[in-house]
Amino acid sequence: MLRATRANEEEPDLAAQEAAALLVAATTALPTPELIAVDPMGDDVGVPALLMTLLPGQVVWDPKGPMRWLSRLAAVLPDIHDTTVTEPGVGEYFNYEQISYAPPKWAAEPNVWERAVDIFNGPILEDCRCFIHRDFHPGNVLWRRGRVSGVADWQSACVGPPSIDIAHCRANLLRYAPDLADIYTRLAEESTERSFHPWADIACLIGILDGLRSSPPSPSGRRGVDTAIARALAACE
Repeated sequence: MLRATRANEEEPDLAAQEAAALLVAATTALPTPELIAVDPMGDDVGVPALLMTLLPGQVVWDPKGPMRWLSRLAAVLPDIHDTTVTEPGVGEYFNYEQISYAPPKWAAEPNVWERAVDIFNGPILEDCRCFIHRDFHPGNVLWRRGRVSGVADWQSACVGPPSIDIAHCRANLLRYAPDLADIYTRLAEESTERSFHPWADIACLIGILDGLRSSPPSPSGRRGVDTAIARALAACE
């Protein structure tokens, strides 16, 4: 599988970062893509790119057994977080800047979002920093016969607070199945033997604020996201 990446101001060396992350991911017990080659500056193929192996399996968003599905998603996290990072190219976590920090028009209490932005722009959580996927959610997990067959898309992997991986999964669940988000959080806490820090909800949801405005969730998703932001703010202030 060839992935071409477009460098940006926040991550100008994205191909090299993903190559380093794949080398670290390969040391976990998880099935992950194997790095074959990398062209970090695009000298050979015209754009920064890397070549990796293809993982078997398919993405599952609407499982027949949601509790088992959530439990197995949560069980993936310890293999990621307990990995020793030896590659110097793996970066440190930072919050993704947004074009605008204006609350969504559908926000029930805009002032809550404005206060959450202040926390988002404040200090980064230093809690138990370790190797994290950074974009962990059902769309990046592959399944075969009801079991996880691989974890893909390691371009954002870095060293940071492990709660971020739970929060990214929560952010996706909140938008389409908000009732599953807290269940997943409990299962993830049990699996990782770490408490989820609500700061991570603010970091992830404000970190996709541009998308929440341009592609609003369903009405139930909006309520789920609104509630999560308010709860996280109350816990962090």
